[in-house]
Amino acid sequence: MWQLAWPWMLLLLPAPWIVRRYMPPEPMDKDAALRVPLAGEFSVVTGPGRLGSAKRWRLALLTAIWTLSVVAAARPQYIGEPVSLPMTGRDLLMAVDLSGSMEERDFQLDGEWVDRLTATKAVAKAFIDRRIGDRIGLILFGRETYLQTPLTFDRQTVETLLDEAVIGLAGTETAMGDAIGLAIKTLTEADVDESRRVLVLLTDGANTAGAVEPLKAAELARQRGMVIYTIGIGADAVLVRSLFGVRRVNPSADLDEQTLTTIAEGTGGAYFRARDIESFERIYEILDELEPAASDESGFRPIVEYFHWPLAGAALLVIAWALAAVIGAARVQSPLEPEHA
Repeated sequence: MWQLAWPWMLLLLPAPWIVRRYMPPEPMDKDAALRVPLAGEFSVVTGPGRLGSAKRWRLALLTAIWTLSVVAAARPQYIGEPVSLPMTGRDLLMAVDLSGSMEERDFQLDGEWVDRLTATKAVAKAFIDRRIGDRIGLILFGRETYLQTPLTFDRQTVETLLDEAVIGLAGTETAMGDAIGLAIKTLTEADVDESRRVLVLLTDGANTAGAVEPLKAAELARQRGMVIYTIGIGADAVLVRSLFGVRRVNPSADLDEQTLTTIAEGTGGAYFRARDIESFERIYEILDELEPAASDESGFRPIVEYFHWPLAGAALLVIAWALAAVIGAARVQSPLEPEHA
């Protein structure tokens, strides 16, 4: 369906005629008029009746330019078919650890050993894709904490900004409590009282920085009705070659599972352990079950603006008019040039 966003702009269409009809003409100074002794020579240039024809063409061109400009100002739009948008009433934030320990390569993805952040991105993006109807936001934290993406239905943007995150961007330490505090602030300011507020916190270590203790932040989150799911990242054991042979080490020795469990259970959530890609994927499947994306549908009609087409047409006609004026002036001057012997 076509419509004009500002149809009242069409009232301007007769404005030039009204101005010409009712405004007094500008008086011309007779002394400043150009006097041509041999006015008959102009007939060579114009020919009989050409002045009147040029005037009509000029009037038609100006009319077309003005009409197209007014139509553009009225903003023609095309309204598409109704589109249903799933709505869950859930605000979901993901807080991803970017501390230096996320460089540990203890995850195998497509046959290659990758760092923990790469594994997190690979699985988290698939999870975000499935969250149709949720408003999703992204928090990145290390020593500092940043709201990388405010709550939005645009899942593609969240995935893109998560993919652009790099280790050390927010510092090499871990301010877990500050990340929870920023999540509380973000979800509280969302202005959706009936929404279910959920935080998924992904980290591979313990709280080593920040101004807020994680347990105190979790208690405040519980009071604000926020549910926190925590995910501990990292393998239990990897084989390391050294001068003394191959030995088994635990790359997740610094992971504070007790604190993560207390945070999750205290807010009505759950703690999960991601030791490899498969367990990571199972965790997100469980989260889909715990926080299902079942939806009530709300519809909207997409609107496409087309004002630029008549505006471009008016601009082209102005250019054509200017070129015609230049060419016409050149033709008038040519017969009047003095002949050379």
